Amino acid sequence: MSQTAIPFMIDWSSRSKMRGPGEQSLGKLLNGLRNRLAPNAQGISLTYVDDRGMRKLNREHRGKNATTDVLSFPSSPEQGAFPHLGDIVISLPTAEKMAKKFGVSRRREVETLVIHGFLHLCGYDHEKDSGEMMSLQAQLEQELLDEAPLAMTLKRGRKPGSKVKKLKDGSRVVVTGRAAAALVRKERVKKEKKARVRKAPKPKEAAIKRGPGRPRKESAAVAPARRPARRKRTAPARSGVIA
Repeated sequence: MSQTAIPFMIDWSSRSKMRGPGEQSLGKLLNGLRNRLAPNAQGISLTYVDDRGMRKLNREHRGKNATTDVLSFPSSPEQGAFPHLGDIVISLPTAEKMAKKFGVSRRREVETLVIHGFLHLCGYDHEKDSGEMMSLQAQLEQELLDEAPLAMTLKRGRKPGSKVKKLKDGSRVVVTGRAAAALVRKERVKKEKKARVRKAPKPKEAAIKRGPGRPRKESAAVAPARRPARRKRTAPARSGVIA
């Protein structure tokens, strides 16, 4: 007789304005991770949040007042309790930002974050080991997704001095070395041009000169003085005697 497969319940929830991949996109991946890493687990929770919600969780549980891409909350069920593996929380805005930088879809970036968070639930910690977790993560991406592994956040995934370059087709790539230095120079020249345009003085308007012509009209309030009217002389009266 074949052994009955252990059910694996996935609890989906979202507190983000953005839309994240669901059961059809990630169900197979999560089941594959359970079969490989935690075959006795029967449940897991996956929650999508915005950067504001992620910053709050990161501040409350890790003492870091900044957003991040993924947080994991392992569960420690008592004996006889439902074997819930734990909770994975993903910031969709940060996932979208990283997806654009690496030129992949949002779903592809979330897949990497799910694998990363799942490994944390199983007890792995890349901040304390010697690279075992990140090596296993790359291996799982290759095996379960048949895809080349993606880097994680900007701090872990980008080399110092690297820059993100936008190509003509709209995709973005990370460049280093001379290409990064050339991009920095190009951005500096562009900023200097904008600054010069802003500081350029506006041409002054030429003053209007009055040519010879009629004098300005006096104000209506000042009326010219009138000459006094002359009195008419009266002729002397004549008598009735004729000479």
